[in-house]
Amino acid sequence: MRKLALLAMPLVIGACAGAMHSGTTGGRPAGAYDLVITNGRIIDGTGAAWFWGDLAVTGDRIARITPRGRLANAPATRRIDAAGQVVTPGFIDIQAQSYANFMQGDGRALSMVTQGITTAILGEGNTPAPVNLGRGTDARRRDLITGDTAQARMAERFSGPHGFGNWLEFMAGRGLSENVGSFLGAGTARTYTKGEAMGAPTPAELDTMRAVVRHAMEDGAFGIASALIYPPNTYASTAELTELAKAMSPYGGVYITHMRSEADQFLEAIDEAISIGKNGGVPVEVYHLKASGPRNWPKMARAIAKIDSVRGAGQDVQADMYLYVAGGNNFSSCIAPKYAADGKLLDNLRNPAVRPQVKRDLLDENAGYENLCLIAGPGNVMVTGFTKPEYKQYEGKRLDAIARGLGKDWADALIDLNIAENARLGEILFLMSEENIALQLRQPWIKFGTDAGAMDPADARGMTHPRTYGNFTRLLGKYVRDERVLPLEDAVRKASSAVATRLSLHDRGVLKEGLKADILVFDERTVRDLATFESPHQLSVGMQYVIVNGVPVIANGVHTGAKPGQVVRGPGWTGGSK
Repeated sequence: MRKLALLAMPLVIGACAGAMHSGTTGGRPAGAYDLVITNGRIIDGTGAAWFWGDLAVTGDRIARITPRGRLANAPATRRIDAAGQVVTPGFIDIQAQSYANFMQGDGRALSMVTQGITTAILGEGNTPAPVNLGRGTDARRRDLITGDTAQARMAERFSGPHGFGNWLEFMAGRGLSENVGSFLGAGTARTYTKGEAMGAPTPAELDTMRAVVRHAMEDGAFGIASALIYPPNTYASTAELTELAKAMSPYGGVYITHMRSEADQFLEAIDEAISIGKNGGVPVEVYHLKASGPRNWPKMARAIAKIDSVRGAGQDVQADMYLYVAGGNNFSSCIAPKYAADGKLLDNLRNPAVRPQVKRDLLDENAGYENLCLIAGPGNVMVTGFTKPEYKQYEGKRLDAIARGLGKDWADALIDLNIAENARLGEILFLMSEENIALQLRQPWIKFGTDAGAMDPADARGMTHPRTYGNFTRLLGKYVRDERVLPLEDAVRKASSAVATRLSLHDRGVLKEGLKADILVFDERTVRDLATFESPHQLSVGMQYVIVNGVPVIANGVHTGAKPGQVVRGPGWTGGSK
């Protein structure tokens, strides 16, 4: 594997608390550290109690951690006085969606690094690689790889046995302010083999899917990620997913899943995930654990008890979450998945012979799929992402209000809007309870993910979920400082080392000598999220320094322009030492 360049921009020099001071110029003097952080309240990420200390960095590694004052006079190229600040490991986002920013954007991941995220883990359901040139790319890949010429080049680059690894290297090679790694999308393994067709794979197709899994694991995938309410993922049976789990088991991978149900069949969906892990011989991670809809809120305590029970019996089942009472989704996801088979969703919506059945299914609680628009109710569905001028007025409005404005019932409005906007609208669904969020936060096996892509308020358009800008700072501000749901040491552990351990990332996630220097310096008194559902494009505040592989990407609260992000890989990687 080729080495990735570490790009470091000049630092912003300031005189405020925690200001950075330059040492000698023209390179590091002999015996000097690249960076020394002094006088900080260190929380090392293990869950241990904080202590006053100093920390030194050489290259991309932590060189020393000492009691406070021991490095006060140590020679260093750069220094940070962290008096009054907390020093922690960088946060690891186990469910990032920053494909567009990493593949097409500027790579700064501004909304994410200002939350303290230093590592982004992609992969939910579908990944842009590997590509099967014989079948072309699925809809999501067409969204991520734009332009005919560019798409052709990308498809060629991401094809073949090591297409997955080439994709990872491609992103890091463009320059990123975060580290990046990924699961293999279960839908990608299926699309590679069967396209977007429904039905079980043939024995030969299943063999191909297993080979896709093995190659991705050898390229550094962390495991397999399913998203079982979205086509083509939803077409996969429990048996199919179990076979994929068996294929990755020798590599030490994790089966991570957006379950088949987070509402009326919530507990049954947990049972399916547990079964796949048990029979496939792999650990299980549940994406964004939630009980959706008031009638399902009481199920959360039962779900936690179920997870605790299987853990007590020796099976490794864990979960992660985001910290909002609303989820985000594709607006088309409220339509029964069968209508999207073979990539024909829009054709079916436009077909006057099919549309009446689509509508009947939308309004039928017994239609055989999880319709979150129906469970939430149209008054709790915020629609986002309008591009057509005639619909711009409805950006961020609730579905019932939009339907009234269009003079239609909500089901017809949903169908017509998906047709008009080529099924590219988003939705925010208000489905969860604060009581359950607090209950989940207290569980020792919980971790965190944004389930969002990186954005920049300067060029953001339309509405988005506030988790894009504030999930981790919301944890620190609202749930640790203000509501005291959990202590800061535990919150930091769940945001850093818990994820690193889950993914077998043994070189980061903890402040320890010899490990990668992904480090945060923040003011626990002021750190907080500013983004709201009504006004989401607001960066978090309070992160004074965000250091990735020894290089500050945030200094004095301002992005430095540095892009030192590296590829992080799972335990099956065969390319050498991580």
